[in-house]
Amino acid sequence: MGFIIGFLFMIAVIGGLFYLLVIYREVPGAVEQRLGVLEALPEDINKWKVDTESEAGKDAQQKGLKRETRLFHDPSGGGFLGGGKLVRQARYRNQATNAIVRVEPDEPVTRKRVRK
Repeated sequence: MGFIIGFLFMIAVIGGLFYLLVIYREVPGAVEQRLGVLEALPEDINKWKVDTESEAGKDAQQKGLKRETRLFHDPSGGGFLGGGKLVRQARYRNQATNAIVRVEPDEPVTRKRVRK
């Protein structure tokens, strides 16, 4: 008897997850209606800025480098709920030649959902 109840419970859980998967992926506006919309992207998106305030920026200046950062939005990324992928990128340039010396790995930036 316990096996049958457990089996039926598992079928219900799998069916519920499948339903949510189909609804959230295929119905336009379902995610926004239930979870809210993603906060707006910053105004200076995809623009490189010289970083002089952070510890890494100050350290780079002492080494004769210039640290530049930007927020990059990839609309094709973003996973299951969509909305794109926002990452912080940083690169270091030689102050004398302005050549790129090295690049830091991308750092994901999480965006909050705002209910309207």
